[in-house]
Amino acid sequence: MAANYVLLEKITVVAAGATSVTFSGIPQTGYTDLKLVFSGNGTVSNSGSQVQFNGSSTGYTGRYLRGTGAAADSYTQAAFGATAIWGTYFNSSTVTPTSQEFYIPNYTSANYKSVSVDAVEEGNAATYYAFISAHLWSNTAAITSISIFPDSGSFTQYSTFYLYGIAALGTTPAIVPYATGGDTIMTDGTYWYHAFKASGTFTPAKGLSCDVLVVAGGGGGGGAAQGTNGSGGGGAGGYLAYTSQSVSTAQTVTLGAGGAGGANTGANGAQGSNSQFGSLTASVGGGYGSLGASGQTGGTGGSGGGAYGTGGSATSGQGNAGAGAGSNYQGGGGGGAGSAGGNGGSGLALGAGGNGLNTLSTWFSATGTGVSGYIAGGGGGGQYFGADGTHTGGSGGGGTGGFSALPFVAPMTAATSGTANTGSGGGGGGNAEYTGAAGAGGSGGSGLVIVRYAV
Repeated sequence: MAANYVLLEKITVVAAGATSVTFSGIPQTGYTDLKLVFSGNGTVSNSGSQVQFNGSSTGYTGRYLRGTGAAADSYTQAAFGATAIWGTYFNSSTVTPTSQEFYIPNYTSANYKSVSVDAVEEGNAATYYAFISAHLWSNTAAITSISIFPDSGSFTQYSTFYLYGIAALGTTPAIVPYATGGDTIMTDGTYWYHAFKASGTFTPAKGLSCDVLVVAGGGGGGGAAQGTNGSGGGGAGGYLAYTSQSVSTAQTVTLGAGGAGGANTGANGAQGSNSQFGSLTASVGGGYGSLGASGQTGGTGGSGGGAYGTGGSATSGQGNAGAGAGSNYQGGGGGGAGSAGGNGGSGLALGAGGNGLNTLSTWFSATGTGVSGYIAGGGGGGQYFGADGTHTGGSGGGGTGGFSALPFVAPMTAATSGTANTGSGGGGGGNAEYTGAAGAGGSGGSGLVIVRYAV
């Protein structure tokens, strides 16, 4: 790839799908043009993709040329309205995807912005469309963000979006990443961030001084069998932040998975898996939440798991201990990166997961990770009854413990899992009196690795 053609960010849709995708914080210096490339599909057949700049829904016009193996035609954008630039249709989520390219020259200028689109529905049917179109966004503002969304439904898993910056021919961009690797690569103008949401390789183009965050997978919450006590919440994965690491060769990035929640037959959750960057000390997976029975001990880990008994211990420098329980059937919360889990006990004001940390909130906002600026919260302990919210997970994505609003009354509210790519613990299963599956524990959230270096 030419030195003046740089991948600014890549976004891949996860299993849950996405109703929209946004590239924000687009560099305002170093590049003249942008190129947006999309390959994927949607959940609704014959739904079209739409593109908006800076969140604006006005000022878009265009002319389309369209053809299939059977016919060709042309039309203006007035057929669809001026709220966005329209790309091609989706066939359906079960067939080959569509591919689209949007070229945006002079995106920071004070002139109206022109856009050219080349799009095709991939497949062998004679009725599949191919498009070319030209558009104008009648707005003098520099483009700082681009949003893509279907007019109905959502984008399906593995739909992938790429945003490239293009510098003037014969020049080298003033802002360019000095490494490859990661699921999201972004700059805030001061640093480049490479966020790994799956295992991979970080490869520098030159020697770099890097700051690195490594978070392991969270522990799974314990499961409560019918008629037993509330179980313990899972502990957060180990949280390690390194500064000024000299990196000159390719580094293997291992991302830990979250531990599975315990079954509603009364079973411990599973410990989260370790995460690691190169040869740096591995962050340890979060401790499991114990099953819902008296005298149990939560699992050890980066942060310890909760229990109806004794909370699990944490790894030194990586997290906090899980909590135990006193009485009234409340399971203890799992430890978080920022604080220990809350003890279960009599009354309904106990059993919350330990809070995560927000000391690197700027990293999370730059890479679209974390939950409200936090990461690595502990899972809430399972409850016997009471919907007062104190069984909640810790800030940063901890799962909520299961509970019922009243004793002996179905249905139970099921425990929830830790948020993916936060390393948070899963919630503990609640007392399953007169219920079935709701006593299971939530799974821990997968880990995260972020690498940062100066522009």
